Amino acid sequence: MKIGKTGSPLPAMTMDHCTDETTDREMNTAFAPALKGICSRNDIEKTATGYVTDSVCSVAGMSMTSHSDISGDFNSAYTVTSTSHSEHGPAGLPQDTATTIEARWLGECKPDQKPGDVVMPGGFKLNIKDAEKLKSLLPK
Repeated sequence: MKIGKTGSPLPAMTMDHCTDETTDREMNTAFAPALKGICSRNDIEKTATGYVTDSVCSVAGMSMTSHSDISGDFNSAYTVTSTSHSEHGPAGLPQDTATTIEARWLGECKPDQKPGDVVMPGGFKLNIKDAEKLKSLLPK
C-alpha cells in the first residue's frame, strides 16, 4: 500500500499490510461504532467505478469534512483519493489536505507476518487487531 499526501512536505510512504478475508471484514466494521459517535454524516454511495464517501466528523473541538473516491477491481488493486477540510485544529495543522492511497495485492503474507500486520516505514509493525486497545486513547 502506498500513501501519498498532495501538497505535503512529507514524501509518499509505502506500508506493507498483511490481510485475509476475516481481518478485512473486521477492519471495515471495527471503527463503525466510534464513527457514529463523532460523525454527524458518514455517507457511502456505490458508483459505476466503485464508491464515493462523504463525512463530517468532530473530535476534541476540531471538525473535519472529507470526500473520498474509491475505485478499482477490489480483488487485486484499488485507489482511494481523498480531500478534507478541518477547522479549529491545532496550530500548524493544514486545513486542507489531499491524500491518495494506492493498494495492490502483492501475494501471500510474508513468513514473519500474520493477518492484520501493518509494517510501516522504519520497520515499525502494528497488528490492526490490536488497534481496538488504542480506541480508549481517543478524545471523548
